Formats: sequence, C-alpha cells, structure tokens
Amino acid sequence: MNDRLRGCTAAALCCLTLLACGTARADDEPAKAPSPWVLLPTFANNPKLGSSVGALGAYMTKFDAQSQLSMFGVNAQYTSTDSATAGAFARASFNADRHRVLVLAVGGVIKNDYDDFLGTGMPLKSDDHLRAFVGRYLLRVKDDWFVGAQALVTNYQMIGQTALDNDLLALLGLTGFEAGGVGLVLYHDSRDVLDAPKRGWLFNVNNVAYREAIKGDHDFDVYRADYRHFWSHGDGHVLALRQSNQWTVEAPPSAYAPVMLRGYTMGEYLGKNMSSIEVEERYRFAQRWTATLFAGAACLYGAGKSCSDSKNVFPSIGAGVQYILKPAQGIVANLEFAAGKDGNNGLLFKMGYAW
Repeated sequence: MNDRLRGCTAAALCCLTLLACGTARADDEPAKAPSPWVLLPTFANNPKLGSSVGALGAYMTKFDAQSQLSMFGVNAQYTSTDSATAGAFARASFNADRHRVLVLAVGGVIKNDYDDFLGTGMPLKSDDHLRAFVGRYLLRVKDDWFVGAQALVTNYQMIGQTALDNDLLALLGLTGFEAGGVGLVLYHDSRDVLDAPKRGWLFNVNNVAYREAIKGDHDFDVYRADYRHFWSHGDGHVLALRQSNQWTVEAPPSAYAPVMLRGYTMGEYLGKNMSSIEVEERYRFAQRWTATLFAGAACLYGAGKSCSDSKNVFPSIGAGVQYILKPAQGIVANLEFAAGKDGNNGLLFKMGYAW
C-alpha cells in the first residue's frame, strides 16, 4: 500500500470514528427525533485518476407510512488531477409507494490519465466534458411489479490533452457523443429497505433508444438487465447477489458498455456488450457496524471480443467497513477497498452500500 493510499485510509477511518462519536448517545440521555438531513464528506483514491475529495448533502423524508424513503440532495467532488464534477438528485416515493420518480443532473470536467487505454498498450490523457440529465418514472401495477418510462440527454465529449492523445482517440473512434433517448422500464422490487436491504429481490430491465431527432448524431440502442437478491441470515447478516448486463446495438464506440465493478476506472475498458456477477457478504459485528467482503467478475464481448479470452474478463475482490448513520432509514457511511487485475484498484468512502 503506497503512502497516498495509507493517508486516504487513515482519513476515512477518522471520518468513521467521528461519525460514530457524533451519533453515540448515553443510555440515560433522552432520545431525540432523527434529523432528516445527512451531510457526509466523500473521497476516492485510484491509481489511474488520483485522489478526489468532496461532499454530499441530502434531505430525507417519507411522504406516507407505506412509501419508501425519499431523498433530495446535491454532491460535488474535486480530484488531484484537477477534475471537478457536481450533481443534484431527487428520489421520490409517494401515494403508498404506488409512484416512484428519479431525477439526476450532473456536469463537470473529468481529466483521465490511463496507463493502458482499452487494452491497446498505449497511455492516454483525456478531458471528458460531461453534461447529463436523467429522469425516470415508475408506476406500481401489481404486487411488487412496476412499469415506467425514462429519458436521458447528454453532451458527453472526449478531448485528448495532447496531439498524440487526440490521434489515439481518433484511431479508436472515441470522440464522445451528443445523445438523447427515451425508453421503457419493467421493474420488480420486493426489498424491505431500499438503501440497506436485508431481504427481497430486484429485477430491472430497461432500454434507451437514442435518436438524432431528440439530440445527437447517432441512432443507437442500449438494453440493460439487472438482478439483485438479498438473503438475511444469522444476527443481522446479509448475503447479496447481483447479476448485471448491458447490450448495445449500432452504438458508437464511446457509448459501448463499461466494466462496472469496484476497483476499475469507469470508461477505461469498453465493449459492445458487458455482463457481470458479484457476491457480497454484509456481516454485522456491532449494533451500528457492518463489514463487507465481496468478489465478482465482468466480461466484455461482441464485435470480435469473447469471454473465452482472458483479456476480456475482469475479476474484482475487496472488503470494507460501514457505519450505520440512520438506522431507521438504512443510510450508511461506507469505506471499501477493491482490487482488480493489471494493477487496478480503488479506495472509496461514500454514502450507501455499492448496490
């Protein structure tokens, strides 16, 4: 572990300790109503992107007893590579959880420094200019099943920091893209608590049809399927499983599916299609403390790539510790370290479990 990673780990442990001390209460101290606000420092350390620091603030409420927790917040981060991003989000559940709405707006400049971009053996420095807006609406139709619609607009651009970087991006056909699309959602959700489920399962299949008539220069389609299952066992322990997929049709290379596993830099490895599987044990070792141990693998395939080639398979393994900030709402402060192949790894301190 290098000195920077040691320093980040120590800082995260200090944050967890301060959070724990700040929420501790003596037995004879009268109980107070939990605050609807949450404010959390965040940071990440990655050998490809350097270190980032930021903050997240959110307001939480329940519109009625049968609905899930609603949350409205903002977050921002700045990295040692001079990247900066900011976003606002809203997640609402109302009318006895018959309706769910998700809105996300994000923007910023992300400066990447890849040692081996897309497996070409070539280093790359790029500036990614990101502006995106996402909206989704779900309607409960029967039991735990929802149907809905979603829309996405982005002006994602990718610019090399040097002439050589621009040549490599042009050679790979990665120039970023402007795109806007709409799609349909089929959704099943029987989780008991959205942010820290102990039981239940989720199934999410959706598509986005990107069309020039909405925004951009390409007509293409993206399909996603995500399955998660949670089993409660022992004294508050949870075993979790996730299987995720993303398939693209006629997409430009910049819109290909990324490896979405902890330990890997988002966007460094892309393929026409991606499938992954993860298993995670969430072990409760104290009233407000849990620990995670997880492992998984992803595969990029299609357009000449196959899962039978080890170059297209990306394993991941890691562990973490969490402090439960809001027991009733299931909100946790989460410190995790994950490692992949070829020197990929990451240390992350954020709000919430990974999924």
